[in-house]
Amino acid sequence: MARHGQPSRAFDAASVRAEFPILSDPGLHYLDNAAIAQIPTVVLDAMGLFDRELRANVHGGVYRLACGALAAYESARAAVARFIHAQSPAEVVFTYGTTSAINLLAHSFGALLQEGDEVLISQLEHHSNLLPWRQLAERRGVVLRTLPMTQDGRLDLDRLEETLRPRCRLVALTHCSNVTGALTDVDRVVAAARAVGAKVMLDGAQRLPHGAIDVQALGIDFYVFSGHKCYGPTGIGVLWGKAELLATMPPFMTGGQMIRRVTAEAVDYADPPRRLEAGTPPIGPAIGLGAALEWMARLDWDGAQRHERRLTQRVLARLAELPGVRVVGPLDLCERIGVVSFDIAGIDPTEVCRALDRRHGVALRAGYHCAQPLVAAFGLTGVARASLAPYSTDADVDALLEGLDALASERCRLVTSSGAAPAS
Repeated sequence: MARHGQPSRAFDAASVRAEFPILSDPGLHYLDNAAIAQIPTVVLDAMGLFDRELRANVHGGVYRLACGALAAYESARAAVARFIHAQSPAEVVFTYGTTSAINLLAHSFGALLQEGDEVLISQLEHHSNLLPWRQLAERRGVVLRTLPMTQDGRLDLDRLEETLRPRCRLVALTHCSNVTGALTDVDRVVAAARAVGAKVMLDGAQRLPHGAIDVQALGIDFYVFSGHKCYGPTGIGVLWGKAELLATMPPFMTGGQMIRRVTAEAVDYADPPRRLEAGTPPIGPAIGLGAALEWMARLDWDGAQRHERRLTQRVLARLAELPGVRVVGPLDLCERIGVVSFDIAGIDPTEVCRALDRRHGVALRAGYHCAQPLVAAFGLTGVARASLAPYSTDADVDALLEGLDALASERCRLVTSSGAAPAS
């Protein structure tokens, strides 16, 4: 096995694809990776091994199975810490997904905020990084401010300094938009936040599936992501936080295994991460996530990212040529990933996706993608979205573009027969 962080082989999309059982179907062109990625055999095996040979609860058991389960669970935590370059596995809190992680932070870190303190989010945010902060504002009188976006769906960082106020305590932004694919200029955000003494949280649900990060180099305070977008199972996520910050945070939920001592009169909570992991944790999914990140660590990510950029360019170039098609997001490859959202004038996005699936075997997603304020800012109620992964191939893109060509042609025929001028 390759040392962690060192690719074991040069990148080859076909070889990567062969590791995913569901992708052996040549009629399936899976392009909904921003919603949920597929799982390689090595991850399925790791989860199966736990259920077949190690199934026991963690913490407190001293018999062989319990000790093995705890060792596998904590090994997964260490794998997460390595992949994101945390200083210690103790900075890794297992949650049930990105939504769960942000809700935990909004309650636990939010409990430290005072009325009139401010939290800055943006117009690009997924509802999971909007609604928990809105609830915090209603619950504690915290002021929620919103950074606007540019016309091409990026954070409007030219407005950052004027939006940040001296009482801002946290800047909570997407690392990468799940609709526009735009990447955040983290250095600029961190510098502006530090100037007013604010902490920084990044929602990495869309960024982490495209390669390891270094939370130390980013200079942030909190990072969150989900297992099911990182080629792992559902029901598992991560909140990473600096140790000194986690140590100040009260628990969000209380229950078993997150205490040192309980009496009838008082409770002494355990140190993080156990203080923030009440009850039986998602043991099997955590082990699956650890295996997924170890699998990711062995990929040639320079090669994978070049491959994804080339496929993204193919999609963007063809969409620019199709009449009536509008891309929602950046039209170039600068600081963006392979998430391409688009609208075809006169065709409901849901019908676009149904037609592509039925006729061409292409799996896309339609709707507002849990980012309703963002999509509404483009004057739309929904868009179709194609999202790429390292196992995406030219055949997948060929099927998508063939289907879009056919839909655009049908639209033009309908417009022409009705006597209306086609929209550009």
